[in-house]
Parts: sequence; C-alpha cells; structure tokens
Amino acid sequence: MRTLIIGGGLSGLALAHALEVKGHDYLLVEARNRFGGRIKTEQVGDGYFDMGPAWFWPGQPRIAALAEQFGLEKFEQFYAGELSFEDEQGHVQRGRGHASMEGSWRLKGGLGTLTDALADALPEDRKRLDAEVTGLTESGSDVTATFASGETIVAEQVVLALPPRIVATIRFDPVLGSSALQALGAVPTWMAGQAKAVAVYDTPFWRDAGLSGDAMSRHGPMVEIHDASPATGGPFALFGFIGVPPLGRKDSTALKTAVKIQLERLFGPKAANPRKLFIKDWAFDRHTATDADLTPLYAHPRYGVPPQIMGLWQGKLHFSGTEVAPEFGGFIEGALEASENTLKTITS
Repeated sequence: MRTLIIGGGLSGLALAHALEVKGHDYLLVEARNRFGGRIKTEQVGDGYFDMGPAWFWPGQPRIAALAEQFGLEKFEQFYAGELSFEDEQGHVQRGRGHASMEGSWRLKGGLGTLTDALADALPEDRKRLDAEVTGLTESGSDVTATFASGETIVAEQVVLALPPRIVATIRFDPVLGSSALQALGAVPTWMAGQAKAVAVYDTPFWRDAGLSGDAMSRHGPMVEIHDASPATGGPFALFGFIGVPPLGRKDSTALKTAVKIQLERLFGPKAANPRKLFIKDWAFDRHTATDADLTPLYAHPRYGVPPQIMGLWQGKLHFSGTEVAPEFGGFIEGALEASENTLKTITS
C-alpha cells in the first residue's frame, strides 16, 4: 500500500478522490460508520438539514468548483425580513438589523450530498468504514497501522486527515517527541465545542410574519439562530448554535425543552412544537472532540501546519484537515485547501 489516508471527512475524501484520478495506490479508512466527518446531514421528508457546517461564501473557489464538478446546486441563504433580538431577561425585540448571513451559499440537499458524491466516486476496495486506527508503527521504510479490530495494514506513507488533537490520541511507535505532541494538542479543533439544534416545521410561519428567521440572544440556550430551510419547498427549519458550555448541556431532554421554549419566545406559539427537533453536540463526539475541546472558542484560531509536526518519521507522516489549512483554516474550504496541499506533497 503506497498511501493510507486516515479520516473520511471532506479533506480525506477529496484527497482520496484526487489520488484515484491520478491512479495512485491508496486506501481511505474512517472510524465512523459513515463518511463525512463533521459534515452530517439529516433528512425529514424532502428536506435536508446540516448538523455541522452549512455555508460557504463567494471567494472560496475550491468548494464551488467541487460542487459544480459533481453537478450539485448551490443556493443563497434566506435573509429577507427582520432580525429578532433577545435580551438577558428573554425580552424579544424586532427591527434591530437584518440577516447576518446574507450572501452566503448552501448546497441543495445539504453538504452531505458533496461528501456522498466523493465517497460514491471511490471504488469499494479503496475505502473502509468502521475502521478505527489505534496505533502507528514506523519500521524501516514503512508504517504499520493497527486497527481497533487488531488488523494491521502496511503503507509507505500515512495521511492523518483528522483534527490534530484526535491525532494525538493515536499510539505512535516510536513515540512522537514532546514538542510535536504539545503542538498537536495546542491546535483547537474547529467546531468541536459546538452544539447545533435544528427545528423542522411544515410551514415557514416566521417568513409569513416578516421575519428572516435570524435571531441573536443573550438569554439562550441558543445564541444565534438562522433559517435552515431547503432552497424550495418544505419542510422548513430554524437552526441555532447553543451557547451553553458543553458540561452544562449533558441533559439532552432538558436542553430540548429549553430550545422549544426559546423558539416560542422568539417566533411565537407555532414554533413551540416542531415536527422534528435534532440536536448534535460535537463536543461529545469522540471522533471529533477531546476533553481539551470542552472549552468554547471565542475567536477564530490561527490555523496552519505547526513546524513541530513537519517531516515526522522521515516525511512518512502527513497532516490534512481544515485545522492545518493556512488560508481558510476552520472553513470547509480549508478542508479542501489542506487536501490540495497534501496532494502536492505526496505526489511530488
């Protein structure tokens, strides 16, 4: 095996697809039972709703080109109408601004259509699910990967298309130096401390009331809310980022109740009983987050490849994923930027 790619999120999938096109010998493995990583799309009826990243923007050429390559349709985020604002006491005000995500794009069918398209384009013998790598051993010119099942695979080089903090949980033999391990642990995992709620409805009643679906709250539990409806037709949806710190949101039943009560405050009685309410807490997804990610991020980190992890194991270890993208780190564009940079390195 020439190249083993560990991690079947967007970056790993895009790299595998590029290697497939080039006729390169590779295998893509993913610990979860699905591909996509932090891209996760739920379906209700004919509606698709992203529980991870949802938007991309003009000026991000890779994601736009890849969507076009697979014949996927983009549409502009809904923004017409007034913004709602909730103060510390839960009092709701209108007319204090308009939708903050105006000009952003989403994909028809959700971002899962993109990761599905990439995964479907790979031959079956080049991809594996439920394949968690627990250890990597360098031996001469090769690296042996050990899976949770006990199986092993030998490769000439390994691409870690994972958040750096997740990489640090893998057993390395010989062990990585303390400076490399510290560097891996110091890179915040983008979105790992986030939880996202999506409430699905049969009608867009907020639009009928002249509201954009956007809301900002200082009361919570959601601090930022947007319209998450499909491009056309229904069902329709509102989604919100939950502002309660991870350790304070472990009671999912209480959290769902609080979300419904807040939606009713913001958008009226029709919001109190969604057809479906999804909550995805990435902080407690062990393939995304570690204990270090339980502290919320309050600013966008500076991303890129730390110099301490460059050239490890005589250049046999490579890093991909949005956290190592120097320009678009933290965005889905960054995942593609990282895979593009890795492709140049391993095929040069």
